[in-house]
Amino acid sequence: MAEIIMLDSQTEARRQAAKQFLQLVVAGQIDEAYQRHVDLNGKHHNPLFAEGFPALKKAMIENHVQLPKKQLLVKNVLSDGDFVAVHSQIVLRPGESSVATVHLFRFSGDKIVEMWEVGQPVPADSPNQDGAF
Repeated sequence: MAEIIMLDSQTEARRQAAKQFLQLVVAGQIDEAYQRHVDLNGKHHNPLFAEGFPALKKAMIENHVQLPKKQLLVKNVLSDGDFVAVHSQIVLRPGESSVATVHLFRFSGDKIVEMWEVGQPVPADSPNQDGAF
């Protein structure tokens, strides 16, 4: 039998904020995503970009220009204290292979103050019949 876990309102709000942040970014509403959900004094750990959320925001805007039809499909959301992990499938271009991604957010209050991400390309010809998701 599955265990039912009740989430407190702050945990649920953070789970929704993490998902909404990613959905807004993918939709190209990056300014809104940052205004609603990010403490710009926080930090990200993406090694491809300079430190600080302003640098990551600029990269996200540039990425949206390059990939305006990108899609995000949330598969799982996990939370533990100040942390929320969002496991998702990102389709960069319709009809192409996707990327399995986990974004990990640390919150302070209702704002994201720290962020990590890891991704793995999903090969179209994977021998794993269970799939990536």
